[in-house]
Amino acid sequence: MKIDINSDMGEGFGPYSIADDASLMRHISSANVACGYHAGDPVIMDRTIRMAKEHGVDLGAHVSFPDRMGFGRRRIEMSMPELETHVLYQLGALDGLARRAGHRITHMNPHGALGNLASADPDTADAVARAVMDFDPQIAFIVLPSSALEQSATDMGGRCVRLFLADRGYLENGQLAPRGQNGAVIHDPELVVERVLRVIETAEIDTLDGAVIPMPVQSILVHSDTAGAVELATRLNRSIAANGGIITPLSRQE
Repeated sequence: MKIDINSDMGEGFGPYSIADDASLMRHISSANVACGYHAGDPVIMDRTIRMAKEHGVDLGAHVSFPDRMGFGRRRIEMSMPELETHVLYQLGALDGLARRAGHRITHMNPHGALGNLASADPDTADAVARAVMDFDPQIAFIVLPSSALEQSATDMGGRCVRLFLADRGYLENGQLAPRGQNGAVIHDPELVVERVLRVIETAEIDTLDGAVIPMPVQSILVHSDTAGAVELATRLNRSIAANGGIITPLSRQE
């Protein structure tokens, strides 16, 4: 089975960084690069794109609400046409730098509050999907299984890649548990690896509500800002391979 390991990257600003992107890039197959709204700036974006190109890693746009102070985890009220324009702006910024580096955007993964909202709210999902399809219909959508964004993107003819967040708890409705809820973030690396292997083998996961829900996925997310992220990505890589999986970038899974 072909499985992608992706990570959110370029989430610093100026001289500040919150993750060891250079080391982590060696152990993933797809990178979601912050586009300057919740984190990142042109120099960091350019550097991250070039690292991805060097390591043969797929390039994704990690679009968000314009919320650098809140790291994109706060909902910003705006009309759907405004939201479409903000998503297009971020795609265009990343694409311009990628073209100069000889790389290209292969996928889009909404960050934080925007990602949560696009997963649950059909209007937000439609706005994000329209922006991406208008920009480039070849860009794949990274989505939670059975989410509003998966439905919107599919209805518009887009390609969806189903995602499992290795260190996050899920609710019975398939959405991520709010970060403030007990068990929403899993810190034990042994448990994270165990969950990932179970999802790959059975396409199921236990929720914080005590239910078991379907979880068919093609991509596993490792948060770059999690303590021990490089070691965790290394362990996942080895464990997936040992269980018959082949780490494969999103663009090569078709």
